[in-house]
Amino acid sequence: MAELKNIRRPIIIAGPCSVETPEQVMETALELAKSGRVHVLRGGIWKPRTRPNSFEGVGQEALPWLMDAGKATGFPVITEVANAQHVELALKAGFENLWIGARTTVNPFAVQEIADSLKGTGVEILVKNPINPDLNLWIGAIERMKGAGLDEVHAIHRGFSAFKTGRYRNEPMWEIPIELKTYFPEMKIICDPSHICGRRDILAEVSQKAIDLTFDGLMVETHPSPDDAWSDAQQQVTPSRFKSILEQLIVRQVSAIEDGFSQSLDTLREQINSIDNELIKLIGKRMSIASEIGLFKKDHNITILQPERWKEIKDLQTETATEVGLSIKFIVKYLEAIHQESIRHQTAVMNKK
Repeated sequence: MAELKNIRRPIIIAGPCSVETPEQVMETALELAKSGRVHVLRGGIWKPRTRPNSFEGVGQEALPWLMDAGKATGFPVITEVANAQHVELALKAGFENLWIGARTTVNPFAVQEIADSLKGTGVEILVKNPINPDLNLWIGAIERMKGAGLDEVHAIHRGFSAFKTGRYRNEPMWEIPIELKTYFPEMKIICDPSHICGRRDILAEVSQKAIDLTFDGLMVETHPSPDDAWSDAQQQVTPSRFKSILEQLIVRQVSAIEDGFSQSLDTLREQINSIDNELIKLIGKRMSIASEIGLFKKDHNITILQPERWKEIKDLQTETATEVGLSIKFIVKYLEAIHQESIRHQTAVMNKK
């Protein structure tokens, strides 16, 4: 059994998106073994697909194929389960490591069904984030697994679906898994850059960012011939390419060790704390002015929302943000949050009798 808590960071999980044939999964495992860096062999047996008539996995027949590949290379194996029947079949085949996919995490009934079927098994379970950016759903799924008496429960961050896709297949929204860590500080969080990227050309970049953000490891989809893969071909890489990515990966210290460096870092952090304190005070002053504006609007019977003024603020401040090296994406999110808080203050004033 691969107990993630005993593996030195970064934990590396790799293997095909889908187990297609005995030969394909065995070839993948043997190639991954050559890297000397992989800890766990992954493979999809059942594949929940968005549209019907897509390849939905070989199913039960493929369970021994993955197990055999693991035994041949010494890798523990892990696969996805979406219901109690999957759990029963996987356990019967000898699996001791399982993960719950994003489409399952969104459904508390399905998660509870899986949790109930795992009671008393001692299986190590990894829970992927839900498709939508709902931290509480993710927390709830983890709590259900822990409530079933499972000691080894960990998380996988695979990004979140968005209506409009940009650079990523699934938006990373790094702040959500970072916040999850505050709820479960001892829990391992693995990043799945394959599903975040949806394309292999930026896989190394996203993998490095995840490690820089102190994620505990990576889960990456590999295939002997990615372009011929039966599912998610664009985001898979060959085992040799993955080996190259791992060789170039820079694993930095999670915390400072040297006293001199630690002291310098503490000094800089104190400066940040001081600036943050001033920023919060300034935002408080801004909201006081927003409340005064709310009184003015109430007295003159003017609506809270003024679209032209809101556009003026965004245009002016995004220009300033560019001048000082802030990203447009960040400043827009910041301004939207400020705007919503201003509306809240003005609403309270205008509705006060």
